[in-house]
Amino acid sequence: KLIFTTSLLLGTTITISSNHWIMAWAGLEINTLAILPLISKSHHPRAIEAATKYFLTQAAASALVLFSSMTNAWHTGQWDITQLTHPTSCLILTSAIAMKLGLVPFHFWFPEVLQGSPLTTGLLLSTVMKFPPITLFFMTSPSLNQTLLMLMAILSAALGGWMGLNQTQIRKILAFSSISHLGWMTIIISYSPKLTLLNFYLYTLMTAAVFLTLNSFKTLKLSTLMTTWTKTPALSAMLFLTLLSLAGLPPLTGFLPKWLIIQELTKQDMITAAVTISMLSLLGLFFYPRLAYCATITLPPHTTNHMKQWRTNKPVSAMIAILITMSTMLLPIS
Repeated sequence: KLIFTTSLLLGTTITISSNHWIMAWAGLEINTLAILPLISKSHHPRAIEAATKYFLTQAAASALVLFSSMTNAWHTGQWDITQLTHPTSCLILTSAIAMKLGLVPFHFWFPEVLQGSPLTTGLLLSTVMKFPPITLFFMTSPSLNQTLLMLMAILSAALGGWMGLNQTQIRKILAFSSISHLGWMTIIISYSPKLTLLNFYLYTLMTAAVFLTLNSFKTLKLSTLMTTWTKTPALSAMLFLTLLSLAGLPPLTGFLPKWLIIQELTKQDMITAAVTISMLSLLGLFFYPRLAYCATITLPPHTTNHMKQWRTNKPVSAMIAILITMSTMLLPIS
């Protein structure tokens, strides 16, 4: 585990600090290879399948990254990441990074992989593994094709909302929530890349809080989430707030990136895009409160197949406390 986590950190660091395309590609490869054993650790067939799907998509995306940078080097004669100027290589790079991130139309692998991996690995997959591709987006953002990015962003917000509505598996719901958040990050990348990074950091905070809370509850389905309120009631109540923050409700942290992104879009005269993506985030506002509803508001029916969990006096870890506090109280930093 130590080797794999250090390799993850190493790959991420190599990618985000590189200027040369080959170094960035090498960092992405190290990342992929380091996360694979963490996905397939449980030796469950579902986990092995998830690892295989992950490997295939990431290998294809890496090959496309390499291909686009080689095309660019062929036409311009240099390998600098920030100097990606050739339109064909820009298009190929956009689709490659969309594959890496799981943006629509390349999103199909992400819910499956997240469903097959344990919660802590799922947290790594939806936060740490998204960071290097987003930094590549950040570095190449002036030259990317804005129409394609806009289209992919709105489709991601739409499909991430729609497909999350019908799920009962919590990890799949979080996967679709990740897809719609990535849509919000992509829509703004060519206008104000700093906002993309801010959105990513706050999303990482909130997702980490949710995943770690669920990990301490040991819940994977909505039906088991219903019985956890007896275990640690205070943590359940705070999970409620964190989920609403992830949905982007005003007094909480999650509202901040949405607010700033809509403001920036209206500054750029993209009123229709702003209205569309705001309307599509209402879809997410259905399934986050459903999770929250199952976690705190409802009492499950007293049937024999639902055993109440014992309340333990085990203290909540300081990490979860800090993350939950930050993912609910950070709106004033705007």
